[in-house]
Amino acid sequence: MTRAIFALIARDLRLAGRVGGSGALSLVFFLMIVALVPFALGPDLNLLSRIGPAILWLAAVLSTLIGLDRLFQADEEDGSLDLMSAAPVPLEGVVLAKVTAHWLTTGLPLALASPLFGLLVALDGTAMGATALTLLAGTPALSFIGAVGAALTASIRRGGLILAVLVLPLMIPSLIFGVSAAQAATGGTVPFLVPLAVLAALTLIAAVVGTLAAAAALRWPE
Repeated sequence: MTRAIFALIARDLRLAGRVGGSGALSLVFFLMIVALVPFALGPDLNLLSRIGPAILWLAAVLSTLIGLDRLFQADEEDGSLDLMSAAPVPLEGVVLAKVTAHWLTTGLPLALASPLFGLLVALDGTAMGATALTLLAGTPALSFIGAVGAALTASIRRGGLILAVLVLPLMIPSLIFGVSAAQAATGGTVPFLVPLAVLAALTLIAAVVGTLAAAAALRWPE
């Protein structure tokens, strides 16, 4: 089963590379948000540095939604999802593989690029490193939560807006603790490891619950 899951991950990564994927679009959208917000707030560098982690996290949440509606919809349209459902691999394994591939092409590049984009919001080295670490720990939760909405809207054409309405409220806890952890690293009253541990726990919970819920949603039409 492990070999089949890795094969599914490699398949989705190859498809993302051929089609262009949502990873590049997510990075561009991420850069657009981070670049435009300072223009709206003005030249106050102290203000930008205080809310910089929140800007990066909000941009990451919104960027994760790009292409998320196609996570299962493309396979639903060409019949690949029916073949995967009939395969010996449990549907939960299929969901895990597809979400992992989505995070590798979307969440991971955002986390790795966040220190560079942090320069646009006047973050210092400590804040950049802390924000990147929180994004590495928290963006998998966004992908797993988004997978539930993607599974529910897999059979709905142009279901992107419905998907956003479904999953955005569920992403708020990860957003809160991600920003709290990044701000704690720059002199907050709470130790950095406390909100980071909560964020990691939310990711683990989202991985388990999101995988089971998305698989159940995909089985529902049957």
